Amino acid sequence: MARLAQTAGLTDIQQEILSTVRDFVDKEIIPVATGLEHRDEYPQAIVDGLKELGLFGLMIPEEYGGLGESLLTYALCVEEIARGWMSVSGIINTHFIVAYMLKQHGTQEQKDHFLPRMAAGDIRGAFSMSEPGLGSDVSAITSKAVKDGDEYVLNGQKMWLTNGGTSSLVAVLVRSDEGHPEGTAPHKSMTTFLVEKEPGFGEVRPGLTIPGKIDKMGYKGVDTTELIMDGLRIPADRVLGGVTGRGFYQMMDGVEVGRVNVAARGCGVAQRAFELGVQYAQQRHTFGKPIAQHQAIQFKLAEMATKVEAAHAMMVNAARKKDSGERNDLEAGMAKYLASEYCKEVVEDAFRIHGGYGFSKEYEIERLYREAPMLLIGEGTAEIQKMIIGRRLLEEYRFQG
Repeated sequence: MARLAQTAGLTDIQQEILSTVRDFVDKEIIPVATGLEHRDEYPQAIVDGLKELGLFGLMIPEEYGGLGESLLTYALCVEEIARGWMSVSGIINTHFIVAYMLKQHGTQEQKDHFLPRMAAGDIRGAFSMSEPGLGSDVSAITSKAVKDGDEYVLNGQKMWLTNGGTSSLVAVLVRSDEGHPEGTAPHKSMTTFLVEKEPGFGEVRPGLTIPGKIDKMGYKGVDTTELIMDGLRIPADRVLGGVTGRGFYQMMDGVEVGRVNVAARGCGVAQRAFELGVQYAQQRHTFGKPIAQHQAIQFKLAEMATKVEAAHAMMVNAARKKDSGERNDLEAGMAKYLASEYCKEVVEDAFRIHGGYGFSKEYEIERLYREAPMLLIGEGTAEIQKMIIGRRLLEEYRFQG
């Protein structure tokens, strides 16, 4: 077990779960990740292995067939998986956010219908807020749902769905003006719909098209797609929670735990980059000795290790706060911001330690170098995190003049 990024106070069960996941990552993910990534190939065998381990139901309550574990356990598992290959953690994360939203906000019928099959990994989740013309400005959503008898008709285009092709359930946030008078704040006239579909590309159900995979710089293997709704009919009992107008709050709750997940991914990628850097520095010789014995490289390693440790501590703190039932948007925003920035810096330092070989596709660090930037924008950009942090600080430290 590595010295860095240890977590105090874990139960025996948590330690056993983490040990199992780490073992799986070392044996089943790291040896094949770079080859799969270069081919942009969906890691079906890895996903099947995670399904067998029960990871798709990690935080789903035991009454629905899940493991009923905490956000902390989940985040630490994500950290391990991202250490192996960040794309795999994305496959689990979107599924987990939909399951979390169902658990927190779904009707009893929705929980009974979806959660047992999600826990088993038979239903795979994806969620969708972004649109081609907007990213973090969720209040500007133009996709719309109009009531028609016992159904809603959805029209619009969504963007950046992780698992868009492989998923069979998508939580889609759209505008629904029904019951909301003119002038209602935008975030109070949004609804989350639970859209069931066939996995695959093309027209996956009447009125719903998944055009194909978006070709990306990194974060390959996992399918990132658009979603086009053209007269998509959804029954009223597939409104998350059964009531319209609550979608924005439901999604923000999901994204809050998603931000802890992205922080955990940043921690995992940074750990792997440190491992690769510290190994290579002891193998590569210049001027008659390993480069690890040069002070310039030791300084880099010292900075990298400190960043890995700091990011991990903040991520653990954010997860524990949510688990205790407290509001954690400040901590989650800080953890996501710090972990993603530090991840980029640690990966770049490991890349520099590798010298020319870091630029070669033969070396794993080349893959990490292309993956790290996604964490700077996923689940809200660094700038959005700083806005959230700033507003929360002004709430906490309001001047009483």
